[in-house]
Amino acid sequence: MNELPENWTYPLIQPKLIEKYLQIEKQSYSRIQMVAKQTIEYIKKIIKPGMNLLEIRKFCEEKLLELGADSFWYWDVGAFVFAGDETTVSVSGKQYVTSDRIIGNNDIITIDLSPQVGNIWGDYARTFIVENGMVVEDIGLIENPEWKSGLQMEEKLHIELLRFATKETTFEELYYHMNKYIVENGFVNLDFMGNLGHSIVKTKGDRVYIEKGNMTKLADVKYFTFEPHIAFPDSKYGYKKENIYYFDENGLMEL
Repeated sequence: MNELPENWTYPLIQPKLIEKYLQIEKQSYSRIQMVAKQTIEYIKKIIKPGMNLLEIRKFCEEKLLELGADSFWYWDVGAFVFAGDETTVSVSGKQYVTSDRIIGNNDIITIDLSPQVGNIWGDYARTFIVENGMVVEDIGLIENPEWKSGLQMEEKLHIELLRFATKETTFEELYYHMNKYIVENGFVNLDFMGNLGHSIVKTKGDRVYIEKGNMTKLADVKYFTFEPHIAFPDSKYGYKKENIYYFDENGLMEL
């Protein structure tokens, strides 16, 4: 059911059971999302020039499984890995093929993770920079000005999401506002469908998207992703940052 009934047989008991279930479900989503976050932190520490993207994907997927994932919900791919001018590529997981590209001494890498446990999804992506053979942890310390600006813009977009979105905001309203914000700041949206994220559900086909025409309110779904994939116009480098968000009594929160 999409909504709980009003007239319970045991009104002092059944709502409490539902409340407890929802608490357990939230903990499950938090755990699998933490698996993705820990995997990104792990891979950042072992990436080095000379590794190829197939190795990086293998390391990420093995770590996801080691930390608690039992499968990968997006076309059975646990880690979508791109580097260099591949970072502007936007492709469905159905068509994705990991290249054997080699990481350079100065390079840009995007990793998008899709772990699953049971039918609970995680969804988490980051773009990071390798300079002088090392991943630069602090955006402010990135030497390449274009790369620095791209990652700083991703931070701005997520801050703007938290400022703008309310329980009454529709997916379409968020689509128009954030795409306008991207253009006003000198970037373009690279997503092959033009959207900026989707609901987190139990079956891929049930997802709804941050796209025009979607009048569903953000608060009408339990969780949704925000994953703007952006670039400077005509640049060969793209940037992505993806988190899962949800509403509670305090407003919009990152999972």
